[in-house]
Amino acid sequence: MKFLPMSELLSDAAARGYAVPSFCVWNAEAMDTVLRVAAECRAPVIMMNGPGEFPLLPPAAMASTATAIAARYSVRAALHLDHGDSIEQAEACLAAGYTSVMLDFSARSYAENAAALRQVAQRAHPLGVTVEGEIGHVGKADTITIEGGSDSTLTVPAEAARYAAETGVDALAVSIGNAHGQYTRLPRLDFDRLAEIHEAVRVPLVLHGGSGTPGPDIRRAISLGIAKINVATELIASVRESLRSQWGAGRNLWLPLAQAEAMQAMAPVVRKWIALTGAERRS
Repeated sequence: MKFLPMSELLSDAAARGYAVPSFCVWNAEAMDTVLRVAAECRAPVIMMNGPGEFPLLPPAAMASTATAIAARYSVRAALHLDHGDSIEQAEACLAAGYTSVMLDFSARSYAENAAALRQVAQRAHPLGVTVEGEIGHVGKADTITIEGGSDSTLTVPAEAARYAAETGVDALAVSIGNAHGQYTRLPRLDFDRLAEIHEAVRVPLVLHGGSGTPGPDIRRAISLGIAKINVATELIASVRESLRSQWGAGRNLWLPLAQAEAMQAMAPVVRKWIALTGAERRS
């Protein structure tokens, strides 16, 4: 299979009332787990990585690894730069073959954010690559997570409409009470605000910080325009807990065996989110 532009996946999701789960992947094993479960569930998926994963493998190596793994499966999938932190990084992902890029300048001024995303869209669109932007700022729920800052700024619907029109982004990440990382208490999503954004903005909406969000909230968010939901923390936690349990018991000290067992622990998380987003049997 070849990776598709993310916009193809999101447009179908928006039209048919489900969301595409976007999973953080950082190595071949994580990529294979996500695509294997997606194939079993006949679900479209997005595989994403960014500045938090690139110290392990840079964009070109991530893309070539993902392409090699994807050749084993027949699913609809996109390869996405998540929270790109510079135009140069977005360009590196375009050159590497990513089919979607996000430049996250949401913590900067509106003018700088809009100008940068417009520039990325002008470079990405001729290549058939999807562009995601963020207006409002999704902060962090814990002190470990890399993405986001210490504070969140809620998305203003009128500003979101202006931003989408001025930048030409294909998908828009919103801040409605969601946060990156491990929630210390259940998030309180502002569904009235989301409804207003959905009415004002005519591109698919993205919910960052999916991990830990209750199922009823996920389903309601999808009904109000969310077409992509990012999942990272739950994946990382499943792998971390598996390794901790194995090594604490003195088992699987040979790292490849420990990683293989950790991927078995991660697979049910992928399956859970495919079901929760309504993506099962959509591919």
